Amino acid sequence: MDKFLYYLVTLFESVLGVFGVRTFYDQPRYAVVERLDRGVEVRAYEPRLAVETDGRGQGDGEAFGRLFRYITGANQRGDRIAMTAPVETGGQRIAMTVPVEQGSGGTMRFFLPRDVAEAGAPQPTEPGVRLVRVPAEKIAALRFSGSITPEARTEQERILTEVLSIAGRKASAPAVFMGYDPPFAIPFLRRNEVAVRLAIP
Repeated sequence: MDKFLYYLVTLFESVLGVFGVRTFYDQPRYAVVERLDRGVEVRAYEPRLAVETDGRGQGDGEAFGRLFRYITGANQRGDRIAMTAPVETGGQRIAMTVPVEQGSGGTMRFFLPRDVAEAGAPQPTEPGVRLVRVPAEKIAALRFSGSITPEARTEQERILTEVLSIAGRKASAPAVFMGYDPPFAIPFLRRNEVAVRLAIP
């Protein structure tokens, strides 16, 4: 895809994202294996490939910038890679954009499209950016809509923790946030989730 068309498609997807339309984004594959109280889903995710960098805390747009530069050509082949969803953040809380994962310790992560992973993703050229393989895993997730405030996220994490405790499930890592829409999406149309990776019994 040439550069102009790539940016045109990315802009079009972003505009649709304002209205909660996310059908064009490649998303990690999973199966819902169990439904718990209050809408909590237990999901089995397939292995996936991501590109990640370390964030520096709340509002770290530079971490997002490093990853965005990777998918727009800062890689060994100069490839432009389609955006995906969801954004996943955990540990330190940082600004949300699509598609990112931030794990414990402030790591921000973009999942790569399946076709890119299968063909062999190009290595990053920017320092501090790396490819990582995420193994198959079980995740418990609670979906909600609205603005992403620290208070909203804390309350949803509390609900998720309470439901898992009652169900006798144990997390293997701190809770993360997964956002499926750009930060400027209409709040009540947003798909937000809090989630935890589950310990294998």
